[in-house]
Amino acid sequence: MGVTIKEVAKAAGVAPSTVSRVIADNPRISPATKKKVKKAMKEMGYHPNANARGLANRSTQSLGVVMPSGTNKALQNPFFPEVLRGISTVAHKLDYSILLSTGEKDTEILEGIQRMVYANRVDGIILLYSQVNDPVLHFLLEKDFPFVVIGKPSERIDEVTHVDNDNIRSGKTITNYLIELGHENIAFIGGSMDLMVTLDRMRGYQLAIEEAGLPYLDEFRIHTEFLESGGQHAVRELFNLAVPPTGLVIADDLMSIGVVHMLEEFGMIVPEDVSIVSFNNVYLSEVARPPLTTVDIHIYELGVQAAKCLIDKVKNKLEPAKRIIVPFTIEYRQSVKSMGRTQSD
Repeated sequence: MGVTIKEVAKAAGVAPSTVSRVIADNPRISPATKKKVKKAMKEMGYHPNANARGLANRSTQSLGVVMPSGTNKALQNPFFPEVLRGISTVAHKLDYSILLSTGEKDTEILEGIQRMVYANRVDGIILLYSQVNDPVLHFLLEKDFPFVVIGKPSERIDEVTHVDNDNIRSGKTITNYLIELGHENIAFIGGSMDLMVTLDRMRGYQLAIEEAGLPYLDEFRIHTEFLESGGQHAVRELFNLAVPPTGLVIADDLMSIGVVHMLEEFGMIVPEDVSIVSFNNVYLSEVARPPLTTVDIHIYELGVQAAKCLIDKVKNKLEPAKRIIVPFTIEYRQSVKSMGRTQSD
């Protein structure tokens, strides 16, 4: 027979009701008492009955995490394992499990979310993406179900708790770095125009280009998948132009690696022939050849903050919507070359 609450209470020197309140994370129980009870539970090998606890407090102790559509391809991008690591760290500490929802099409994603909500499978949901006119976001708002977005919502921004970087400012900052090194023909390679992260990073690129008095050309903007193959497609488009770019702002490190490989097939070397700046600072950007100059968006911290915000909302339905901006930094590496003159020249 397993260990009972009464046995844990006796070992910890508290009442059985106190043990129950610790399991339910009742805020009226002092941190010292919680620590003492949890220590006794661990030493005795006591594990609360999740089903019984869920029936008692209407909680599943589970968080839904939603991948973007095209999951098979998305999982190739190191962004997602890293953001999941941040979410998992917080969930584990606070005794929540994670239910991952995937799908190849937007309709599949929505159906998965509806099953989660209607069947009470999770207490709240984290969306790992933000896209224009997202039916999932509309559904969750309509049902008043706790959720958090990693990224900037495309609409009703004041009503949606979201965790993001300032992608417009980072896009402008990293583009200005190329401009300051004397580059004038600078192209942008981004993901789908349905994704808010693409739109914001491109907007930052546009602001930098226009403020510097450089041409903002349609043919210098390529939109493809956030994958290595997407970067390869972009190179074919850009380097068949009569006047190709000398600098590239690429919205994702994995795409950048595809660009580097494809440029080699064109007989071009980074940074000697083309300079590249990128975003995300995944591990591959550091070990790439050459190592990439990239915007570190602190992916792990995005996951940590999203999980904290969601659990706050789960515990308090009246928790107001929050906007958490995780600061970015620039990792300056060897993928950029000066043109031998600066904008001030």
